[in-house]
Amino acid sequence: MKPVRVGLCGLGTVGSGAVNVLKRNAAEISARAGTDIILQQIGARRDNPACDTSDLAVTRDIFDVARNPDVDVVVELIGGTTVAKELVETAISHGKHVVTANKALIAEHGNELFQLAEAKGVTIAFEAAVAGGIPIIKALREGLSANKIQWLAGIINGTGNFILTEMKNKGRDFADVLKEAQAKGYAEADPTFDVEGIDAAHKLVILASIAFGMPLQFDKIFTEGISAIEPQDLANAEELGYRIKHLGIARQTEQGVELRVHPTLIPRRRLIANVDGVMNAVLVKGDAVGPTMYYGAGAGAEATASAVIADLVDMARMSTAAPESRVAHLGFAAASLREQEILPIEEVTTAYYLRMIIEDHPGVLNKITQILSDSGISIEAVIQKENEEEDEEGEPSPVPLILLTDRAQEKKLLEAVESIEALDVLLGEVTHIRVETLG
Repeated sequence: MKPVRVGLCGLGTVGSGAVNVLKRNAAEISARAGTDIILQQIGARRDNPACDTSDLAVTRDIFDVARNPDVDVVVELIGGTTVAKELVETAISHGKHVVTANKALIAEHGNELFQLAEAKGVTIAFEAAVAGGIPIIKALREGLSANKIQWLAGIINGTGNFILTEMKNKGRDFADVLKEAQAKGYAEADPTFDVEGIDAAHKLVILASIAFGMPLQFDKIFTEGISAIEPQDLANAEELGYRIKHLGIARQTEQGVELRVHPTLIPRRRLIANVDGVMNAVLVKGDAVGPTMYYGAGAGAEATASAVIADLVDMARMSTAAPESRVAHLGFAAASLREQEILPIEEVTTAYYLRMIIEDHPGVLNKITQILSDSGISIEAVIQKENEEEDEEGEPSPVPLILLTDRAQEKKLLEAVESIEALDVLLGEVTHIRVETLG
C-alpha cells in the first residue's frame, strides 16, 4: 500500500501537537495504518517553537497545501468558519480527503461539505472536533451501530467544567474563577463560546446527528451558559445529593428530539457527576448496550492530536476502498438521513431546582407551593433555613428558599415562576436550574 501524504494547515496548539506525535510515534502509527504516514507539507502563517519543522516543507499560503498534487489528505487545524471552509472546499475540489478538528465548521457547514465530499468521492474525518482525545465519534458511529441511541449527555467543554469544579470545591465566585481559567490558558480572552455554551452546542449537534441519523441542525439548539450560577447553588445541590454540571443533552422522544445545552443538577452518585476540572465525559444510552460512558482529556495539544492522527490512520486503511464502502460521515447512508422535529425548550419536560429569597413570614411557603400545585407541579424536597437575625425595624431578615420539583413541562414551570415572582414577599427573581437523573 502506498504511503499517505499529509498536508497539515495550522501550527497552533493542536497542529504542533500533531507534528510532535507523528514524529515521535512514527513506527507505531505506520504499523497500525499498514503504511507510512508522511508529513508532505505544512501550511502556517508562522512557525511554532513547540514543534520542530526544520526538516519539513513549509509554506505561508495554506491554499498551496490544498492544491498540492503531492498531498493526499489535508488536515485543517486553522479554526474559524470562513477561511477554513474555503480551504476545505478547495481541498475537496482537488480530490483530497480532509481531516479537521473544527467543531464550528462541521456543526454549521457540515451538511454542505459532506455533500461536496461525497460528490468527489472523498471523505471528511472529524474525530478531533468533539471531546478532544476521547474517540466518541467512532464509538457512536461504529462501536454502537447495532443500537438505537435513546439519549446522550456530555460534559464537552473543559473550561466550563473547570469553573464549576472550582466554584464547588472552594466556594469561589464565577468571575474570580474565570480570571484564573484565562490565566491558565483554559479560557480565551473572550470566553463567550465556552461559558455561554456555544462551544458545547457545536459539539452536541454533531453527536446528536450521528446518534439519531439526522442532518446537522445547529440553528435549532437551545443554549444557556453558566455565568448566572452562584456558589450557593452548588452548595445547595450538594446538600440535596446532586452536583451541577454544564451538560449537552440530546434525547429522542415521541414528540421529537431534545437538543439542549445548559447547567444541570445530576445525582452525585452518577459517574459523570464526578468528572471534574478540565476533563470531558459523554454518557450514551443505547437500547441494546444500555448506558456507556467515555471519559478523558477534552482538549490539549497531544490529546486532540491523538484524535487527528487516528483519523489519518483510518484514511490510510480505507484508501483502497470504494467510496460507497466507507463509513458514512454521520454513520447513516446519506439517503437515509431524515429531518426530525427539534423540540422547543418550552416543550421539554424535566425536574427543576428553584432558589428564591423570601420575606420570613408565616404562610409564604404555602403561597408558593399553591402556585406550583395549581400548575400541576409537585415538590420533591424543600430547604428553608431559619433566620434568627432581624432588620433595623425588628422584622425577620429575608431567607433563601430552595425547592426541588418533580418533572414538569418547561412552559408550565415558567408560568409558575412568573406568578411566584409577582408575590410581594419575594425579593428579586427566581433562579431555576433543570434536573436530570440520567438513569
